[in-house]
Amino acid sequence: LASWVAVVGLEIHAQISSNSKLFSGSQVQFAAPPNSLVSFFDASLPGTLPVLNRRCVEAAVMTGLALNCSINKKSLFDRKHYFYADLPAGYQITQQRVPIAVNGSLSYSLCIDNKMSQMVTKTVRIKQIQLEQDSGKSLHDDTRSQTLVDLNRAGVGLMEVVMEPDMCCGEEAAAAVRELQLILQTLGSSQAIMAEGQLRVDANVSVHHPGEPYGVRTEVKNINSVRFLAKAVDYEIQRQIEELENGGTILNETRAFDSKLGCTISMRDKEGKQDYRFMPEPNLPPLILYDAKTLPANMNHQQVVNIDWIRERLPDLPSVKRAKLVELYGILPEHSFTLLNEDGLAEYFENVIKHTQMKPKKVIGWILKDLLSYLKEHALSVKDSPVSSFLLADLLNLLERKEISSSAAKQVFEELWKGEGKTPLEIVKEKQLELLQDQEELEQICQAVMDRQEDEVGAWMLW
Repeated sequence: LASWVAVVGLEIHAQISSNSKLFSGSQVQFAAPPNSLVSFFDASLPGTLPVLNRRCVEAAVMTGLALNCSINKKSLFDRKHYFYADLPAGYQITQQRVPIAVNGSLSYSLCIDNKMSQMVTKTVRIKQIQLEQDSGKSLHDDTRSQTLVDLNRAGVGLMEVVMEPDMCCGEEAAAAVRELQLILQTLGSSQAIMAEGQLRVDANVSVHHPGEPYGVRTEVKNINSVRFLAKAVDYEIQRQIEELENGGTILNETRAFDSKLGCTISMRDKEGKQDYRFMPEPNLPPLILYDAKTLPANMNHQQVVNIDWIRERLPDLPSVKRAKLVELYGILPEHSFTLLNEDGLAEYFENVIKHTQMKPKKVIGWILKDLLSYLKEHALSVKDSPVSSFLLADLLNLLERKEISSSAAKQVFEELWKGEGKTPLEIVKEKQLELLQDQEELEQICQAVMDRQEDEVGAWMLW
């Protein structure tokens, strides 16, 4: 029997990091009291009109450039109709016909056979990035059998990043999303905190035999962690293969991932194509962007978005930062991934390097083996570490100057972790962990020990 090939494509909704919503002046804030951040437009009161948020447009352009997209100088807004309790207007404003950015790519790396030393780099094509508004949130109260609606999130700006079906397993999907998350956070275009719903992933999955057309796909909706994404995709691939091998068929349906059970569950079928009745948004003109060539001379810079101006100000992306770390400090490529994957760890490492004489290759050992394992054990982030980069640098300097042994250094690190405010040197003195350099002093100590143990020494001499 020919083996199965899986095909995975992702649609990712990233909440734009902006003080106000996409088309209204309402504030954006996580976990605010229900319905406290709702303007008349968000609640869809008659006679209200959308006003486009410039910051959201700039964030989308920045993201498009970072993902190697072509930015459309003219993009259009559309209405996508569906009736749902938390969508008061009965439609969502999105970009269906001509989105803000198209035809990009994202490179990501993953380990082969779980060996960090064997990394392989892959690329997924980005079909498009579109601007759209988020819906509100339905809260189901089972005890009273009622549904409550919170419109705080209604109208918040989203970037939908649509990836081509270029991946083949959960691990690839997870690695691609993790890299996208790092890029968004580096740009500041989205905080991309999955636990707060700022990055939500829908995965389209199908399987087929090599050389045959693609199979029927299912969509696993609203996955909210990178780990669950890998599990959901792999489970769905396995489920489809087993279903087909047992003579069953795959339904074109929407499924959800149950993280407690570790499986996907059918939600609704997609056979009847949902009629979204797309139409142009009559209240918004086309979105026109400029670059250095097309910028009119008399135009007020505050009123236009200049693609070239944004391009010049793009920060170093994670891939560039990793290459710089490897080149500057001679560390292994896989170590550069760990440094960037943990928020704040690269800065911590560079701070230690600045204040210590120890070679970077030895410093990285301390950071990854000691600091990181302690942080993981206590579920702490780098910024909450009781051992600051300065304290670690002081400790490594003592070790480098051979004032203490490496086992003593580990003891000092343990003491520092208690966060009692002592310096490494104070701990060394208090616990008498210094290495003795003076030979005379060493001989005097040995002599004193022998003098105190005359009987034993005498017996040993006779023996």
